[in-house]
Amino acid sequence: MFFGWTMINIEEYIDRTAELINLPLDPEHRPGVVVNFERIVAIAQLVTEFPLPPEIEAAPVFEP
Repeated sequence: MFFGWTMINIEEYIDRTAELINLPLDPEHRPGVVVNFERIVAIAQLVTEFPLPPEIEAAPVFEP
């Protein structure tokens, strides 16, 4: 399980999203898409679980 996602959820998400945006997904490419989404979830987990000190506040507006 990654970040609350199970493999079934990732695969279902890929299938439903491709269907929703009318994106044809060749069966031969699907395993690679699943692997990439697993990597994305793992990276997102590192970011979302990174502890921030309490004095850090979210910026209402991004200013580079």
